[in-house]
Amino acid sequence: MSPLDAAGEPLTLLSVHAHPDDEASKGAGTVARYAAEGVETVLVCCTGGEEGEILNPRVDTPEVREHLAEVRAAELQASVDAIGYSSLHLLGYRDSGMAGSDSNQHPDCFAMAPLDEAVERLVRIVRAERPQVIITYPDEQQWYAHPDHLRVHEISGPAFDAAGDPTQFPDAGPAWQPQKLYYSGFSFRRIMALHDAYVKLGEESPYAERIEKFPADAAHVAPSTLIDVSEFLHRRRAALLAHRTQIDPDSHWMRVPDDLMREAFPWDEYELARTLVDTGVPEGDCETDLFAGLRVHVGARIGDGGDDA
Repeated sequence: MSPLDAAGEPLTLLSVHAHPDDEASKGAGTVARYAAEGVETVLVCCTGGEEGEILNPRVDTPEVREHLAEVRAAELQASVDAIGYSSLHLLGYRDSGMAGSDSNQHPDCFAMAPLDEAVERLVRIVRAERPQVIITYPDEQQWYAHPDHLRVHEISGPAFDAAGDPTQFPDAGPAWQPQKLYYSGFSFRRIMALHDAYVKLGEESPYAERIEKFPADAAHVAPSTLIDVSEFLHRRRAALLAHRTQIDPDSHWMRVPDDLMREAFPWDEYELARTLVDTGVPEGDCETDLFAGLRVHVGARIGDGGDDA
């Protein structure tokens, strides 16, 4: 039986991602953990990843290049299965490619879509799936300012608000108000921990350049929320490897074994961007549960307003 909120609704987590493979590299352990707990887990993938480069030479063939959209769709489904998502929704847009490229001007691409149209598509999914918690991207993306990642941020806040307002997009289903909105994060502490793990292995660290460029005023900013994913790192790895066109299994990104990753930094990080509930977490403390403030106490009567943090 799924865990419930105080109103007796099944706890549901919805993640919004830009491309196939983003769901594997951002928050896969978190989703796997909640899926194992019985929480309903929903993925919204906004584009088909048609403009992605083939980064694994072993699958860089004329046939794969010719059918890249279909290949990436199959990879996405394999990743979804590895993580344990309950459901997958495609928002239906074309990959926008990088800023300044010809693909960034394609009429079907995500970056060119009218904002209201894209928001309504997301609202329709939110109202159908009824999540209490939504995970999306922050607006400041210094490491990878892809137009589609920025667009994910631009539609997520408005969709969070509009989903609960019956006067907005009245044809998109009965109103449903999510309670918490999170941004996925990647702190300086995490970068340093992963960098040190590579050094410990005697490997060249792919994080060295990030350390040099990390803004000094952000180096000691702590996330609001840490989710322990130490027992689900194998699912993250399986999801990444499912994206055969995007992940070379011999690349440096895959060289830190899960045991060392668990020792170095066994958490996914988030920033609580918006909440309509009291999380119950003391000021200055870190949340350890995305559903803090929403869960029913064990043994509590549904509808009595009981929650736990």
